[in-house]
Amino acid sequence: MHPENSSAAAGQTGPDTDAGGADAWPDLAAPSLETQLAELQARHTEVADAYLRAKAEAENTRRRAEEEMSKARRFAVEAFAESLLPVTDSMEAAIALSNATNEQLLEGVHATLRQLTQALERNKVVAINPPAGTKFDPHHHQAISVVPAQQEANTVVAVLQKGYLIAERVLRPALVTVAAPK
Repeated sequence: MHPENSSAAAGQTGPDTDAGGADAWPDLAAPSLETQLAELQARHTEVADAYLRAKAEAENTRRRAEEEMSKARRFAVEAFAESLLPVTDSMEAAIALSNATNEQLLEGVHATLRQLTQALERNKVVAINPPAGTKFDPHHHQAISVVPAQQEANTVVAVLQKGYLIAERVLRPALVTVAAPK
């Protein structure tokens, strides 16, 4: 007897023997390759569909955000312009008065300035007007000159022109003179 036929001669059959072939012992726990392929293709289709939906949703969200930003810019200017209309009305009324006295004109100018200041404040534009002795802040102030003064060095001596902030961002720094070191 040959050693390679010993298992067949002993009457043993199984997956490792030639008796009955490979189909004699099908593995019932493992799905066939065709079933696995069909499952993977179905899963791939689901994932691809979910990806395309998510991509479309992201694109729609981006487009809506761009439209909202465009509207916000357009209407922000509109609101600011609307708040300035009373100022324009006051100035036109002052010009229309041909026989106004200097006192009346000065009173009208002060009233118009109050209207303008209120309109700016409603739109988050506030003045930078540091009092003398305030520490110099290069983020809000622009030093025009350094002058000898009887106050601490690097402090504001005088404001030559107010600065302005818009929503806490510097629109224009205040032009100031600064005390020189002693």
